[in-house]
Amino acid sequence: MVRAHGPGRVNLIGEHTDYNDGLCLPFAIARGVTVTAERIDGDQVIALARDLDEEDSFALHEPPPADGWRAFVRGTVAELRAAGHSLPAARLEIQGDLPQGSGLSSSAALESALCLALLALADEDDPDRLELARLGARVENEWVGAQTGLLDHLAVLFSREGSAMRLDIAAMELEEVPLDLGDWTLAVLDSQSPHDNAASGYNRRREECSRAAELLGLDSLRQATLEDVPRLPDPLDRRVRHVIEENERVDRAVAALAHEDLRELGALLDASHASLRDLYEVSTPELERTVKAMKDAGAAGARLIGGGFGGSVLALFPAGGHPPAGALGVAPGPAARLL
Repeated sequence: MVRAHGPGRVNLIGEHTDYNDGLCLPFAIARGVTVTAERIDGDQVIALARDLDEEDSFALHEPPPADGWRAFVRGTVAELRAAGHSLPAARLEIQGDLPQGSGLSSSAALESALCLALLALADEDDPDRLELARLGARVENEWVGAQTGLLDHLAVLFSREGSAMRLDIAAMELEEVPLDLGDWTLAVLDSQSPHDNAASGYNRRREECSRAAELLGLDSLRQATLEDVPRLPDPLDRRVRHVIEENERVDRAVAALAHEDLRELGALLDASHASLRDLYEVSTPELERTVKAMKDAGAAGARLIGGGFGGSVLALFPAGGHPPAGALGVAPGPAARLL
């Protein structure tokens, strides 16, 4: 029997940039999903979602499509096998303390824990984590129907305790950025409006970015400049402006951390949220109320995180700040691992 833990993640800044070959600054958190796996006889996989009190069973060799949490499990098994991994029949128990639909990447946490547990059960050591990140993205894209990028999976699989991770998707470069906030704190608050990347406007935003790049004759929006923006029709011009300026905010945030300028970091969170609300249009009334609650509680900056259209808000509080009731303090923790 083996156990593996996949952490959730918080993206400090750099939203909707990963699938545009851009920059992001995420970190893993303590909460996440734990998968316990044991070999069984036969040719089936039996999965139990303890938090939901639900069960699934399917053929190991040809997992059929499914909906909900079952799609993640079946897709992970199928993609591991398609990548050449010889998996045994298994019984899986899934349990976590990460709210689904809260924008903390419960899906990547689940997929990473599943991969590590299943590969350990197959006696495979030291898997290629970059390949696992790409595999997880395929599960999201092809089995779940969410056209997400690599941000969540890279954060979950590569984060280091005490640091955020500057991700350059175009160059596939990962750089540790110490996240030493002193007596300041980061906290997330659920808007109580769950989001679903596959069912929300997330895929539409990705289509708009692809169309904008096509009109500009670019491989991706990472190559776009502000001079390109007026060449595009509305709303594509606003989508592109967000991506360009959000990439810039990532590097400004890295510089602010290096100079211990946390007021500047808070201002960047506010600017990111305004852009996501006005240019990228992924906020909701529930998210706006949650941002206001964080700011009213004394936050130096607050923004929606994740795909938007629901989920959580991240806020930075100065020394002595008191996040509102229900908020969860977050700090950078270790990556997915066997327990």
